[in-house]
Amino acid sequence: MTDLLAIPADVQDLLFREARTANSFTDEPVTDEQLAAIYELTKFGPSAMNTQPLRVVAIRSGEAKEKLLKHMAGGNRDKTETAPLTVILAADTNFHDTLPRTFPHFPGARDMFLDDDARTEAALFNATLQAGYFIVGVRAAGLAAGPMTGMDVAGINADVLPDHLKAVMVVNIGHPGENAWFDRLPRLERDEAVIEL
Repeated sequence: MTDLLAIPADVQDLLFREARTANSFTDEPVTDEQLAAIYELTKFGPSAMNTQPLRVVAIRSGEAKEKLLKHMAGGNRDKTETAPLTVILAADTNFHDTLPRTFPHFPGARDMFLDDDARTEAALFNATLQAGYFIVGVRAAGLAAGPMTGMDVAGINADVLPDHLKAVMVVNIGHPGENAWFDRLPRLERDEAVIEL
């Protein structure tokens, strides 16, 4: 079925079939230019009303990394400590302030999100959607991603991020290290996952 898709089979493999969640990384750095290229590609993925609430908080070392490590689950702490780049993918709950620029054809868009709870829900949903694009973008850059949600989200929000950002996930990024891959886990078959009505 690979011939039914618009991108070549080797690109399909790079982005999906051969790509894996990395659990260890070499010490080869991930450059600012690589991170910028990932963002510049993945910013074009759709979000509802073009809200674009995803914020990519890059952490390489130092005090911010020490704060983050305190809030990672045990199995994820070591991976995060040794990754050359870790990003917190977060939702900006003030995303509505950019809607006059990002959704200009609807002047009332910002005012639709004045309710804090509804705005936070929209931010988290759309940032999670954008996080998926970001992970595929890491793969497109020839790097490995190690996305994780095993963490104390409230602790990260309080101790690491500004008030208007809410953590969605943490992703380690780099070149895969020794024994980086766990065994590939089974995927559901089409008949189990695609429902036709």
